[in-house]
Amino acid sequence: MLTTLWLLLCFALPVQESSFSISCPNRKHCQLALLSNNDIILQCNAPGAQWQFFLPFKTTWVSNSTTNLNMEIMPNGSLFITNPLPFHTGFYHCNDKDGKKVVQYEIDFQDVVSLHITHKDLDQKPLQNESLSLGSKQLIFTHWEPWQDCNRCGVPGERKRLGYCYIQESPENPMPCWLYLGDVKLWSSRLRPEMQVETCHIPCTLIDMKYIIFDNFQLRNKMGSASLTCPLGSIYRPVFWEANNLSLTWKDQLSGKSVSTIMDTSNGGSWLRVFQPATYKCFVQQELTAQFNSQSNVDPLKFLSPGKSEQQPEAKETQKEKANSVLKGLSVMMLVGTVLTLLGCLRKQFRFSRSQKRNKMLLVK
Repeated sequence: MLTTLWLLLCFALPVQESSFSISCPNRKHCQLALLSNNDIILQCNAPGAQWQFFLPFKTTWVSNSTTNLNMEIMPNGSLFITNPLPFHTGFYHCNDKDGKKVVQYEIDFQDVVSLHITHKDLDQKPLQNESLSLGSKQLIFTHWEPWQDCNRCGVPGERKRLGYCYIQESPENPMPCWLYLGDVKLWSSRLRPEMQVETCHIPCTLIDMKYIIFDNFQLRNKMGSASLTCPLGSIYRPVFWEANNLSLTWKDQLSGKSVSTIMDTSNGGSWLRVFQPATYKCFVQQELTAQFNSQSNVDPLKFLSPGKSEQQPEAKETQKEKANSVLKGLSVMMLVGTVLTLLGCLRKQFRFSRSQKRNKMLLVK
């Protein structure tokens, strides 16, 4: 069922819509830190653009290879990067089809696995500044982004902000840690990003809901768990979950009170692991985007005739065969719909790929 849902979604939701988009003024360059394992789009308004990528302090040029299949150039010239990793830290140059520079990004993809999470209501403290000596005295500190919007309205919710590791050698020119360090081999528990959470409560305004997904799930595997994904969720957006209309909060998870669910810290809670059957809802930027209903195994006989449990064995067997035939027919219809949908998605992706053949990307190591 989940497979069918996501296949149908490919017509309604653009592949890149859940990704965080970054823009930079044309003819200029931007330096910033981001988190690994979270999709992004680097904006470059230049159809037919050519992209160059190189690592800090490296000079060997190579052409596109299978190790960089997570990068693709969109029709408008922007670069879509899926699941970026720390070793994708470097410089991204976008040139127009005539070879003129349009924009340059210097990006430090900081390791989300080492994310330090604190909650203000639990009196948990963020990382403190530390000194670093590499020939001269440097300061390691956290550069905090603005607070994101409250993830819920009308009821108590939470908001978060992301903090990135920066190194400052002079007050005028702090840099993201791994752009500064380049290929210097250095380990320190202070060289990591942060996420801070606090409680918030705001009134509701009129919200225009674009998509609402309904689906079923079953608890599987030895642990009796299931993984749910919130459509359009991202660590860069406010995400909120409910279980049977009860809020699931970072405060409860970080304090150890939440035992039946786990929000994935690497994507800001966009993935939820559940261990109990319930009705789960997720909200992105205060909008309801999906509802997941727990599903148990259903006896086909009871499904068609719940009031006739006391029947002769022969009658029960006959009716069960009829019920199974009905369900098999429904399964075949679902399979046919899935195949047709998949073919439509593949045709859509094929046409998108053909439009990219004229685009070129050079990679620099």
